[in-house]
Amino acid sequence: MADVRVDGISKYFGDFGAVKEVSTVFEEGTVTVLLGPSGCGKTTLMRMIVGLETPTTGSVMIGDTDVTRVPTNKRQIGMVFQYPVIYRGTTVARNLELPLVAAKMDSAARKKRIDEMAEIIGLTDVLETNVDRLDNAGRQKVAVAREVARQPEVLLFDEPITNVDLTSKLELKRSLKQLFTELRQTIIYVTHDQTEAMSLADKIALMNTGRIVQLDAPRVVYDRPDDVFAGWFLGSPGMNFLRTGFVVEGSSLHSPLLASPIPVGAEAQHATTMGIRPEQLTASLDEQPDHVRAEIVDKAITIGGRMLLGVKVQDLEIKAVVEHDIGKNASSSIWIKLPQESLHLFDAHDRKIEAGLQSVG
Repeated sequence: MADVRVDGISKYFGDFGAVKEVSTVFEEGTVTVLLGPSGCGKTTLMRMIVGLETPTTGSVMIGDTDVTRVPTNKRQIGMVFQYPVIYRGTTVARNLELPLVAAKMDSAARKKRIDEMAEIIGLTDVLETNVDRLDNAGRQKVAVAREVARQPEVLLFDEPITNVDLTSKLELKRSLKQLFTELRQTIIYVTHDQTEAMSLADKIALMNTGRIVQLDAPRVVYDRPDDVFAGWFLGSPGMNFLRTGFVVEGSSLHSPLLASPIPVGAEAQHATTMGIRPEQLTASLDEQPDHVRAEIVDKAITIGGRMLLGVKVQDLEIKAVVEHDIGKNASSSIWIKLPQESLHLFDAHDRKIEAGLQSVG
């Protein structure tokens, strides 16, 4: 195993910057998910790490070795693509064995390695099956096991479960989670799917417009987004954002959405946006002293049976995810509270304002 370091790495195609001055470390033994929308630069960054693209600027280090100009086949990297890369017309076991033969591993060691990989990823019962008889998810498992069996220093995954059906996707995700947990390998995993990222990652590197905007544990990225984009991209639905409807006066923040002003630090004077996640609002059918009355303008059922409400206070409209019974029994209005600890403030550049909200007590 080894860590992967990129320093000032960029990739330009003419005047278009696909990746712009990215410097970061993908830690040894850690699953780091490169997450972001299509066109954000995540695949281009991965291709420069593996050697399929040459950086315009910057360097790539694997461990203590500068591999920026080293050919792909010399980088000790294993890679799994969207579509399974396997040897057709042969058995599962033979697919796993051929790279080990090329590495001059003896037969006893090969068998041991194959059996270990098959057990971890769930291929034991099909080792003697021709890969042509497997479905797409099964073939992708073979592709994963074949790369892992080689024991490269780094493993890269490029949206490996994108092209399988939903049931197979869930099964493959479980298999990958088990594999990653047991391996503790340096893994860089590319996806646009936030659920996939939250499930598999030790750390998420969130990308937007060619840059990594936040790198942290999944819950940290979700609960404490560094910018408006992170708050919007993660979540279904994403964070509520208010560009108007609040004002900072002295050391207090006022809003029609708040039953009373809340204390804030001096940095809050620079706030131009206030945010809160829909599920972090609290709601009640009955009047509460620390809640405000909100008009219900829309209702929908969400995953897990909870309800997504569109609510309005004066001219401010936001979304709230509430328990099913509350949403079902609410008619024209509901009482809501925006907990201070769940509020976020952002500046004119959409960056989080640190310590803008003071804790109470």
